[in-house]
Amino acid sequence: MIRMSADFSVICVSIAALALGACSDSGFRVEQPREVNREVAATVNGEAIYTSDVELEAVARGLVISGAALKVEDEAYKQVLDQLIDQKLMAQEALRRDLDRDPAGVRRLEMARERILGNLLVESVVASQVTDEMIDKMYSEQVRLQQVNDQVSVAHIVTETEEEAEKVWLRIQAGETFESLVFNNSKDSATRMENGDLGYVAPNNLPEPYPVMIANTAVGEVSAPFQAPEGWVILKVKDRRTEPPKTREEMRPEIATFLTLSEVSRVLRRLRTEAVIEQGTGKNYSPASDPAVPGNPLTGDEL
Repeated sequence: MIRMSADFSVICVSIAALALGACSDSGFRVEQPREVNREVAATVNGEAIYTSDVELEAVARGLVISGAALKVEDEAYKQVLDQLIDQKLMAQEALRRDLDRDPAGVRRLEMARERILGNLLVESVVASQVTDEMIDKMYSEQVRLQQVNDQVSVAHIVTETEEEAEKVWLRIQAGETFESLVFNNSKDSATRMENGDLGYVAPNNLPEPYPVMIANTAVGEVSAPFQAPEGWVILKVKDRRTEPPKTREEMRPEIATFLTLSEVSRVLRRLRTEAVIEQGTGKNYSPASDPAVPGNPLTGDEL
């Protein structure tokens, strides 16, 4: 769980409650904006539904992840397109009945537009702020917090070059045991005779990127090669005395959500500071008589 202040938690809850389009039944979901194309998926009474509409809707409903290819023959594509056709038919019928001109309908359409604009702002924030670099940085911080009292039994193979490490790692992936490869391949003379064993270590006492690599490697598993101060390393996690932290991929959605809410809350604080906001009096509001409305010829005195 990402640690945050109580005040920030309240801000996050308030923002999430806005129901910006990134929300779903499973919680706040951050999606990268998709490129819109004009390829037509179907026409309904002469009005087009584009393949990009189908893709966006499928992502919003959690049927596919953002950026994943969605093919015409996919069941999710057919399901969403069928629902969009029904939606288009109902919208056309609503227009035929002039429901968009009803005062209540007009206001609801305005509110829907505001929600969509809010969604676009969130997508813009995600694209600019929720980067892999930011996620990696925060994951590293979270791993250190969660491994404060951790004790992990590890072993390693250290090589001079990335190429050597990759060759050893591929042999392990092919079925050879980690232990059988230590003596002839590791340059660490202090551990070569001990199957590379480092004993129980506190991950946070090790140099980067050991804490993250240990967090991302399950007990009994071997990490992919990574560069450390002593060379290129293949790490084996043999045992843990405490519960392991979540892996980067497990924590990624939570971190992305946190970073998004952090940035959106920052933007909202700035906008609230710059905006003129007045609480309603309970009286009917008429833009035509509001001196704050741009272009209104009336002044406060005339009112």
